[in-house]
Amino acid sequence: MPASASPARSGTGGTPPDYRVEALAKGLRVLSVFTEQRPTWRITDIAAEVSLPLPTAYRIVMTLTAEGYLDHLPSGEYRPGVRVLTLGTAALRSLDLVELATPKLQELASSTGETVNLAVLTGDQVLYLVRLRNSDLVTANIRVGSLLPAVHTSIGKLLLAYLDDDLEKAITPQSFTGTAGPNAKRSVDELRPELAAIRAQGWASQDEELAYGLRSVAAPVRGESGAVVAGANLAVPSRDWPAARITRELKPAVLDACAQISRLLGYRGR
Repeated sequence: MPASASPARSGTGGTPPDYRVEALAKGLRVLSVFTEQRPTWRITDIAAEVSLPLPTAYRIVMTLTAEGYLDHLPSGEYRPGVRVLTLGTAALRSLDLVELATPKLQELASSTGETVNLAVLTGDQVLYLVRLRNSDLVTANIRVGSLLPAVHTSIGKLLLAYLDDDLEKAITPQSFTGTAGPNAKRSVDELRPELAAIRAQGWASQDEELAYGLRSVAAPVRGESGAVVAGANLAVPSRDWPAARITRELKPAVLDACAQISRLLGYRGR
């Protein structure tokens, strides 16, 4: 066999072969710029954001558009296409956590008549995996796959409270910027005492910190090892639910639901 036709071999000293496909990696970098905060981009901005030459960015965007992963808008901007949404939904629904938790969360939503959410921590944000919304909630634009600032949500604060020594890695001063409710914490130093209290009591609340008119109460979901892997909450309109009533009526319900989900995940602790 000619040397030029030889298959790629591992490097010296047992180094594994490099199977990275650089063109695919560049395409994934382009897709990663689309977020809930900025869902549409122009090609010139994409090229600058991912540090690609403009002709390269153009070819990638054209390919992704032709394959249905991007949509070209009349404004000249691009947004994620249906195929991206399909992949994201399939990924979320394939999670064991979602499959096991959903029936218990549906029971919680049915028994309380209020909105129920399940989310995990990703960086300084919470990613919504399940959302069972009633018709009377303030934040109607939140859906499965939404990302919200952890520092302003009950689930986010709950999960941050269990980070041990990794809190400084997860949140920065930039985590507190952006739109928030009137009672939002504005710094790590202001938030830290509340996180200590959350960890001690085992649940978290949010009082118009994410948005005006919205309160919630959250409890932890634990995996088999006992580590907190997710959080679930009940979100309610503040006009109907004073904080004391939430603590009295809704906190026990969400704690019980999360304890049941934790047992389904293999947790055998208290």
